[in-house]
Amino acid sequence: MDALALEASGKKSSNAGLGAPVSGAAPAKRKQAKKPKKAVVFFEVEILDAKTKEKLCFLDKVEPNATIGEIKSMFHRTRKYQVLYLPVPDPQWYPARQSIRLDPKGKSLKDEDVLQHLPVGTTATFYFRDLGAQISWVTVFLTEYTGPLVIYLLFYFRVPFIYAPKYDFTTSKHWVVHLACMCHSFHYMKRLLETLFVHRFSHGTMPLRNIFKNCTYYWGFAAWMAYYINHPLYTPPIYGEQQIRLALILFLFCQIGNFSIHIALRNLRPPGSKTRKIPYPTKNPFTWIFLLVSCPNYTYELGSWLGFTLMTQCLPVAFFTLVGFIQMTVWAKGKHRSYLKEFRDYPPLRSPIIPFIL
Repeated sequence: MDALALEASGKKSSNAGLGAPVSGAAPAKRKQAKKPKKAVVFFEVEILDAKTKEKLCFLDKVEPNATIGEIKSMFHRTRKYQVLYLPVPDPQWYPARQSIRLDPKGKSLKDEDVLQHLPVGTTATFYFRDLGAQISWVTVFLTEYTGPLVIYLLFYFRVPFIYAPKYDFTTSKHWVVHLACMCHSFHYMKRLLETLFVHRFSHGTMPLRNIFKNCTYYWGFAAWMAYYINHPLYTPPIYGEQQIRLALILFLFCQIGNFSIHIALRNLRPPGSKTRKIPYPTKNPFTWIFLLVSCPNYTYELGSWLGFTLMTQCLPVAFFTLVGFIQMTVWAKGKHRSYLKEFRDYPPLRSPIIPFIL
């Protein structure tokens, strides 16, 4: 009996040991059911000629998060021609040359616009316009600013065939002529260095035809101004040294201000991005004009040329300043309207270029 009882109790204890959970052992994890992946709805993109409505391209299975810039690249790859019996992308309609829009007469879409965020269905129709041959902004700026720098110096050194032969390689007896040359050269050297190391362009290219228009403007005015300022018969300003010194102070003040604004605008845009922010004054006192003006870089540019006009007391310089002021006013008003349209909290006290006036 005792043996049988002991055997029975041993079996119970062994069964209990098998059935009881072991302390410290992790409970078995249940397998989670996999969530079904959302089906990606691809787009079909049709590109028509904005003038003739001719079908130029049809893109199938375009991802919804594709940007207009990527669609331009796809369009470029589909336009092919034969080179030694091999299909090669047509170099004529490269992405920078394309203008893609929702309406034939509408505005061009931005490269960063996303397809699924546009007011189109899964079958999207876009219209194409050829912007013509393009050239980089950096190339244009370097070309149009190098010209005035070199041209002015040719007149300053009075190279042959400009004035009478007896004045070849002579120098002016008026110190304001030499000062004007230094200021003019400094201005365009500053512009060249800013183009290389400061400016960040929202658009990489511009139409090739613009370089001829811009160079005609800058180079032509530089030659006209330099001819009279460096002419052997040039006469100094009527109020003498006081007028020249006052003009020099105004010129240098505005040059520093212009550079300060360019640095402030550069710091608003991270490298490689096209983000736009509202510019505000910084610790630099030259940027405090942002409280009253949307485009103080143009304000300081105008002040620089007013100082140069006062310094030289030369009619061609005054005319150049007037034409530049009109053009900068057009640009400033356009940018001011863009700020008001894009930012609801844009400071209402600001004027485009001249505080409280314009």
